[in-house]
Amino acid sequence: MRWILEPGVFGAGAPPLAEAAVRAGHQVIAWRDDLSRSLEHGEQLAQELDDQAPVMFHGSLELAATMAASPRWRPGAFCDVASLRHGAWAEQAQPYLANPRYLMTTVGQLVADPEGIAGELAMDGRIFVRPESPLKPFSGRVVALRGLRAADLDHGFYYEDLELPIVVAPVQSLGQEWRLVMAGGRVVAASAYRAEGRRSLADAVPAEAVALAEQLAAVISTADPVVVVDLVATASGLRLLELNPFSGADLYACSPDAVVAAVARACRA
Repeated sequence: MRWILEPGVFGAGAPPLAEAAVRAGHQVIAWRDDLSRSLEHGEQLAQELDDQAPVMFHGSLELAATMAASPRWRPGAFCDVASLRHGAWAEQAQPYLANPRYLMTTVGQLVADPEGIAGELAMDGRIFVRPESPLKPFSGRVVALRGLRAADLDHGFYYEDLELPIVVAPVQSLGQEWRLVMAGGRVVAASAYRAEGRRSLADAVPAEAVALAEQLAAVISTADPVVVVDLVATASGLRLLELNPFSGADLYACSPDAVVAAVARACRA
């Protein structure tokens, strides 16, 4: 198979899966920075890869979604936006959610009436807001209800649509976080990480985290055969934070060889 890896997305140096892909005997193609969002370049590469070998992208979320949607790539990317949006899986995973109390609305509706929409979820006048989309047009954050503006949710900077769906939940104190790569309902690689600063940690991933992720795989249905699951320690125990598309996810200290092998198996299935 062939990997198309976008440089510079997950830190300096070679893309995190490059060496493992070469060790596995796969071809690696670096997506050029100056053409990284050019559909013309993507179609040129597709023509060069006419031998029907599977192609898998790993890099930025925006480009991962483009690759997944293009009929010229097989499979192109594991980034099925529809099945990875919060509304597609949160109800199935309700007992396991880090924030089981939440509501879904839009940026425009929330800023038009912050107290009326989210007052019941507020703690000390603050709420947590994140996009519903796995493409994350803005980062999840804690905001004050009083005086809340669309600009406080990056409207006009990363997106223009006030109808952007969002998830609103109470502010919660969270502990250690773990990222687990799932394939075929099994954890194939895992890493502790710190979301602030996007840093991997050397902490061992507990067996409880692996068990919970595999339990979740049995109740949540996604279109992608490989997905990334984020778990977090809360006062109620380990809980599900979110699902992420594999092709746009930072893998932190997850074993690149294990990830490459699992993705190759999924592409051949």
